[in-house]
Amino acid sequence: MMKQILFAGVIGLFLTLIGTPLLIKLLARKGYGQYIRDDGPREHASKRGTPTMGGIAFILATVAAYFLSKVITGKPPTYSGLLVLGLMVGMGMVGFLDDYIKIVKRRSLGLRAKAKMAGQLIVGIAFAVLSLQFADSRGQTPASTKLSFITDFGWTIGPVLFVVWALFMILAMSNGVNLTDGLDGLATGASVLVFGAYTFIGVWQYQESCANGETLTNPNACYEVRDPLDLAVVSAALMGACLGFLWWNTSPAKIFMGDTGSLALGGVLAGLAICSRTELLLALLGGLFVLITMSVIIQVGSFRLTGKRVFRMAPLQHHFELKGWSEVLVVVRFWIIQGICVIVGLGIFYAGWAADK
Repeated sequence: MMKQILFAGVIGLFLTLIGTPLLIKLLARKGYGQYIRDDGPREHASKRGTPTMGGIAFILATVAAYFLSKVITGKPPTYSGLLVLGLMVGMGMVGFLDDYIKIVKRRSLGLRAKAKMAGQLIVGIAFAVLSLQFADSRGQTPASTKLSFITDFGWTIGPVLFVVWALFMILAMSNGVNLTDGLDGLATGASVLVFGAYTFIGVWQYQESCANGETLTNPNACYEVRDPLDLAVVSAALMGACLGFLWWNTSPAKIFMGDTGSLALGGVLAGLAICSRTELLLALLGGLFVLITMSVIIQVGSFRLTGKRVFRMAPLQHHFELKGWSEVLVVVRFWIIQGICVIVGLGIFYAGWAADK
């Protein structure tokens, strides 16, 4: 069991450690540098021209690590793992088109808003519809039409509302990671922590799966998740790949993930939550992304209603930069906030299992 997870994590780490500098050289040679907004913090002007679209590195590394771990251990891929990876790749392709147009076509806003939204909707709908297919021998599909927190709860919302709900999660998390990706290493490091949490959740759900029958530690609190171990393998591959990328992405960053990376990470986080039946828990596990998204909503809402700004600048990380915090100080403190969110989220996840004993 643990061999798949270990191989996926180590291979993902190795591939981005050695692959990212090769991508940096390629992007720099082609002149694919980051566009920096003139209205941002002045310290960011020095980042202009830094290679972007670095998300390519950890997307490819994650996919390769997943399949190599399967070849090494002789275990077949599962529908849940393939669907979550497909969601990541699909969202990454939308982000790549956006980055490509920004950099190569010299259009600062990238894809037109309608085109970008259309791409995200196509990928999201495809994932949501397919995730309700492929039932296993117990009738479990990768996703469920019930809402979930630490497990499924409540009534069935039906396939149509499920697709709407899944799209909301995918778009919300993609935009959340995208907004967080404003400082060197911030979004990458925060994502590593959440992927670590989902690796643990997948292993725990596998050990306490309802499919294990009489060997369960707590038969009253088993998990009806189709492929929990494979979700842990995907999470481990992502954690390793993002760690390797962080080596080059941390301050001063040699490469940025771009929309290619941020949309992919947001999409795969939503996919992991949906397939592991922890949809609402994701709001806590990914608390930093939620906090930063809310800062933008508050800023825009306040300005439109009152003409006044709550923060010096949104997203929230730039507010603290303008208050005099160094970039590294903001990143490390925000990582601490994200770490606290993960600890609390995992604590609630475990408490929910223990409470049913």
